[in-house]
Amino acid sequence: MQRLLEAGLAVFAEMGLQASRVEDIVRRAQTSHGTFYLYFANKDDLFRTLLQDALEDISIVTGEFPVVTSNEAGRAALRRWVQRFSDIYAVHATVIQILSQAELVGDELYADGLQLLFQLAETMTQGMTAARKATDGTPAPHAELTAVACLMMLERVNYLLCAEVKMPRDEMNDRLAAIIYAAFQLS
Repeated sequence: MQRLLEAGLAVFAEMGLQASRVEDIVRRAQTSHGTFYLYFANKDDLFRTLLQDALEDISIVTGEFPVVTSNEAGRAALRRWVQRFSDIYAVHATVIQILSQAELVGDELYADGLQLLFQLAETMTQGMTAARKATDGTPAPHAELTAVACLMMLERVNYLLCAEVKMPRDEMNDRLAAIIYAAFQLS
């Protein structure tokens, strides 16, 4: 099964979801059609399995979002989280990129990804505003919208990093963390 998942991921990355065929996947996995159909009903079923793995990992990263304090420790915690997000994105880049094309994956799968995005935005809002609320009792203005905007930026930059655009990953993660930190007016 693992060989089929890895082969499916490679074929989807090379050919895209629509152009990929079960034949391409079994050839890459060096296995038979019978073995494929033992685990998956079709290529879309294989993609759903890959997507569930990606969503599970992103859900774990969501749960790891720190409470970001307005000091160097807060900045460092945010920077570590941005790095972790970037690492997870790189592992699942092909699946996430296909998921972003709603017309290719269908409404149900797209909705699963969108729901997780909003959960991440809510978690980010809480983590970025908890210290401020504890300090002066006021929430950051438009914190939810800020979180969504920061997540969109984070996703697009990681998309470019995974698309072989030559950018220094560590430097980009430093900048992303600094921008997110500043966006919530914690400096």
